[in-house]
Amino acid sequence: MNSFGRIFRIAIFGESHGESVGINIDGCPAGLSLTPEDFIEDTERRKGGVQKGTTPRKEDDIPIFKSGVFNGVTTGAPITILFENNNTRSSDYAKQRAVPRPGHADMVARQKFGGFEDYRGGGHFSGRLTVCLVAAGVVAKKLLSSLNLAVTATITEIGGESDPEKGLQRAIDAKDSVGGIVECKVSGLPAGLGEPFFDSAESLLAHAVFAIPAVRGVEFGTGFAAAKMFGVEHNDAIENNEGATRTNHAGGIVGGITNGNDLVFRLAIKPTSSTPKEQQTLNLETNVVETFSVKGRLLQAQQQHFAAAC
Repeated sequence: MNSFGRIFRIAIFGESHGESVGINIDGCPAGLSLTPEDFIEDTERRKGGVQKGTTPRKEDDIPIFKSGVFNGVTTGAPITILFENNNTRSSDYAKQRAVPRPGHADMVARQKFGGFEDYRGGGHFSGRLTVCLVAAGVVAKKLLSSLNLAVTATITEIGGESDPEKGLQRAIDAKDSVGGIVECKVSGLPAGLGEPFFDSAESLLAHAVFAIPAVRGVEFGTGFAAAKMFGVEHNDAIENNEGATRTNHAGGIVGGITNGNDLVFRLAIKPTSSTPKEQQTLNLETNVVETFSVKGRLLQAQQQHFAAAC
């Protein structure tokens, strides 16, 4: 499905090389100030062609309100926002139609949709649609702004290097792509959010973040390192009646419920699938495995994975 949420529900639509991509947001109350300028900081952070190692595709990413906003204020009706696609080269993809790109959704999309899918630029599977997720985040942050919450996301590692610039430069020098780690933190959350088992705070967050195409794993608090610890090391000592703890190995969630401490989780981002390195793939016309390399605009160097996750 292309929708997520209950009280604040989002649905994304569009393809990479279609006229536009967009999002519908249902559940936003009336009276919230919302203008195109509110989106600039986050859409610029995501945008390619600006930062070193990002996709050469440049789009204006100006939000176009089609419903739910009137005179700069939300009306209470569902909000529909479009982002136009203007910088596309579909012919590059037509030439590669018979050669599914390793690491991309080309092959599985063909198998699932019987060849009827829009394959240009990855179609509906493209990282282009992450601009819609960014837009949802802008609206959500405005709604939460009165609650004194602080939400941050930081690239803590690229290619195994704690210095992201160093890791990125290594990949550029190697003429290859690279993955990394993004750490997210939410401060100011009250205790008691989340439900046991299937609607635990971790379950719902993981469901949401895996919508980002490049995310391959998520861990909360100490995460996988907890498997190497003794219980007395991992347990967070409770220090007061509010539930504050001396350490935060749990990452702010115990039993699927927030405990009032900082909510901390990290995302593992895979290397961008498009790389100039030669790879092997099946030619669907000749049924022969052949050497394949990504060239020109097909080479989405370091795409928008990290920016979208942040």
